[in-house]
Amino acid sequence: MTATPSKKEQLYQLIAAQPFISQQELADQSGLSRSAVAGHIAALIRDKRLLGRAYVLPDQRPVVCIGGANIDRKLRTLGPVQMGTSNPVSQHEAFGGVARNIAENLARLGMPTRLLCAVGDDAAGRSMLEHAQSVGIDVKACLQAAGMHSGSYTALLNDEGDMVLALAHMECCDALTPDYLHSRQTQRGHAAFTIIDLNLPTDSIGLLLQEAHQQAMPLMAVAVSEPKMARLPQDLQGLRLLLLNQGELAAAVGHGIQNQAELEAACKQLQQRGVQDIIVTKGVAGVTFTNGSGMQHMPAPAASVRDATGAGDAFAAGVAWSLCHQQDDLRLACEYGLKLAKLTLESDATVAATISPTIFEEA
Repeated sequence: MTATPSKKEQLYQLIAAQPFISQQELADQSGLSRSAVAGHIAALIRDKRLLGRAYVLPDQRPVVCIGGANIDRKLRTLGPVQMGTSNPVSQHEAFGGVARNIAENLARLGMPTRLLCAVGDDAAGRSMLEHAQSVGIDVKACLQAAGMHSGSYTALLNDEGDMVLALAHMECCDALTPDYLHSRQTQRGHAAFTIIDLNLPTDSIGLLLQEAHQQAMPLMAVAVSEPKMARLPQDLQGLRLLLLNQGELAAAVGHGIQNQAELEAACKQLQQRGVQDIIVTKGVAGVTFTNGSGMQHMPAPAASVRDATGAGDAFAAGVAWSLCHQQDDLRLACEYGLKLAKLTLESDATVAATISPTIFEEA
């Protein structure tokens, strides 16, 4: 004989099926008074089976990605690049943007993923949001900015697939203001992990850092270019992890980095500003990451490079996925990140179609 669930368990099941159900609706469906419903909900929150407002269930908390989304245009020369003259190229267009790429990687890994980005009220913007939704990303909190063009990123690759030059038109991201973030507080609250890219305005980055510090919520920042390192606030308290390359690290500290000792000193300088951990990516040379009071290096696996675009974003997604499961193991996170980066390097796509929820089980 199957036991009848308690009233508290019945309420939990109703909430699990409809997380935004109201207390009055719960009362009507359970046959309880509204005050009794409130008492059971309070007990479920004390038991940590619910996380408060909106009745978010712990195992349903999304990773929230905030930042750039744009159209990627990749031009690849058919021979060695010759400066100052016309180069024959092949052309490919895809959906891109650091935050958007990370979100798609995470969605393909099977994680609940929510994207907060700004696109223009144009065909490109609509197609980006439709595609994101089709791969499992929650885009309901995204902003469609009237009168603006959706972002674009044009990369020139050489015949070996390495980037020679990139041009980014990302002014749409300026609409991701603190006011916008405040208006999306419900969608951002109770995130399992929040990832931002430095396309965001400085004031918005500062707000997210402040919230992360006050609420002890894990926050990861991903650099996008050396010029945009100027958007990184001086006070980095609240930042769980900063991911950047060596050139971006040099821009962050304001001086060149010539050797490993200078790299480690630059990372310590940023840690003194408040960031907990740092990963410095070095392309084919692998990654260097903080480990307690020192730093460790991990080589990159050999890859048959077809296209380097998106590999760094895949690395960031692998790191985030790992930290959501093993929050203090940065070495393991780098291993998973490098695996996803390798798959992306060996793919013609910005986000490799081979990425799936079982990809790390196959390692």
